[in-house]
Amino acid sequence: MKKKLKLWDSTMLVMGSMIGSGIFIVSSDMMRNLGSGYWLIAVWIITGIMTVAAAISYGELSSMFPKAGGQYTYMTEIFGKMTGFLYGWGLFTVIQTGTIAAVAMAFGKFTAYLIPALNNSQPIFQSGSFKITWVQILAIVVILLLTFINTKGVKNGKFLQNIFTTSKIIALLGIIVFGFLFVKDSQWAQNMSFGWNAFQDFGKEVGNDLMPTGWKSIGSLTLLGGIAAAMVGSVFSSVAWENVTFVSGEIENPKKNVVKAMVLGTTVVMVLYLLVNFVYLNALDRDGIAFADKNRPAVAASEVIFGNLGTVIMAVLVMISTFGCINGLVLAGARVFQTMAKDGLFFKQAIENNKNEVPEKSLWMQGIWASVLALSGQYGDLLDMISFVIVLFYMITVFGVIYLRIKKPDLERPYKTWLYPVTPVLYLLIGSAFCILLIWFKPQYTWPGFILISLGLPVYWFINRRKAE
Repeated sequence: MKKKLKLWDSTMLVMGSMIGSGIFIVSSDMMRNLGSGYWLIAVWIITGIMTVAAAISYGELSSMFPKAGGQYTYMTEIFGKMTGFLYGWGLFTVIQTGTIAAVAMAFGKFTAYLIPALNNSQPIFQSGSFKITWVQILAIVVILLLTFINTKGVKNGKFLQNIFTTSKIIALLGIIVFGFLFVKDSQWAQNMSFGWNAFQDFGKEVGNDLMPTGWKSIGSLTLLGGIAAAMVGSVFSSVAWENVTFVSGEIENPKKNVVKAMVLGTTVVMVLYLLVNFVYLNALDRDGIAFADKNRPAVAASEVIFGNLGTVIMAVLVMISTFGCINGLVLAGARVFQTMAKDGLFFKQAIENNKNEVPEKSLWMQGIWASVLALSGQYGDLLDMISFVIVLFYMITVFGVIYLRIKKPDLERPYKTWLYPVTPVLYLLIGSAFCILLIWFKPQYTWPGFILISLGLPVYWFINRRKAE
């Protein structure tokens, strides 16, 4: 493949794939689980350390295996084809495609702020609880449009990515600055007055709204469960940075530029996330964050900062953010499925590049399945269930750095993990704690993910049986 992506393009891909709709939404649920400004900030800091530690660790593998396919390639090279396939299976069935569907739906829902008719119109089709709405149709149109644009060459995809990622970074910086300059009645002192005491209030549904029922103080054991539940949101908002490894084959000097892009991109995004949460804590009181309308603290904070115009400003910002995020996910994901096809583990039609030197059929397979998930309305439930598995795959990959150091110490390593072995061990410790706490306190987030990945085993055996015949 031609090397068409420079360091700047790669960094924009990292940041653009990370910043979607999560940062504008998840802090509400996090506050309901923890009830304290201190703990909200602490969880975002833990997630930031975890994310950057993983990116630093991945850098060593990206320099050793600078090929398209990224994390799939690392897993296959280190632990064998079956492990690589199970990751790719999860990626295609829900991790990549489900994220594309979820972010596209967020684009549609925030567009409905500007065009209320989208929300107010009757469903196009309804049968029981299943319905097809104009918001879903808009989400599918965006998925298919960005898929089409990316079939026209990497140049088009990277141009869109750079424009939209730059725009949303500037907009986020604007929200952060104005969030401290324009707020007349700061809520910061009140939100921080709870110290390290933690509280929970999951509210009750009144119509379509969630209303507070009263905060209850929680002890150390319940707090651990609250931290794990809160981290589901912060971790999910901070994934997808590894998408840059999927396109390693199209990056200039991938042995150096992939790791630089990952470390720089993840660090900047996690700092931005932390500052955005500072704005929430400054502009809104505890109930204002936890019970923001439709779980959108960003909209509530923007209304405090900018008045009635705030809703429009935030809707436009989220539309820019989600559009750029979908583009990054579409651009990168198809390269993994193409690499899997070359290994005989995916539809062979995905192997070919078109005249624009991009895997067109792989792009369309990804786009069509993401559209099906958007139409089904099941993407949200699937992503809740798969967050655990995403971290599990991260942990397996980070462990691969340590495993190769022990098993194959003489392999060439153009880049070596900074502060090894502290960095990968730190990630593994935080990741293990997160997974154990979820298994213990929130099994509904864990066992469905195990089942989904396990379903890949008979598929893998079937594929290999056919190849053996």
